Amino acid sequence: MRQEILHSCKYCGRIHDEGHACNSKPAKRKKIDDAVRFRNSAVWYRKRQQIRARDCYLCQVCIRELYGTHRKYNYEGLQVHHAVPVNSSEELRLDDSNLITLCSMHHAMCDNGEIPYDEVKQIILEQEGDCNYVS
Repeated sequence: MRQEILHSCKYCGRIHDEGHACNSKPAKRKKIDDAVRFRNSAVWYRKRQQIRARDCYLCQVCIRELYGTHRKYNYEGLQVHHAVPVNSSEELRLDDSNLITLCSMHHAMCDNGEIPYDEVKQIILEQEGDCNYVS
């Protein structure tokens, strides 16, 4: 016959069998990584708005009719893309020369490497003035 080992529970103070899962044990909190915290911050919200305004609320790849553009003046599903990813450089997270407005399709293409980094950087450089359109 096996003897059960009893322990005092550090969560509720009662005595439980060794394998008992106490209901008073707090749930584990998920670790929120720095990139997620940044993407939910007010400073990132303001910067996104600023970059969208700089880019005239248009996808900067669509306006140039590159990479499978369906509509030149695309203002739907806009996202702000980091040319150098958020996790790679903390200094460039809010740098205008690292940010560009893209539609969701072109954003995904950039993230997958289908649109070269050098081309994205060139478009950003063209945008660092007033709304410049390429014919």
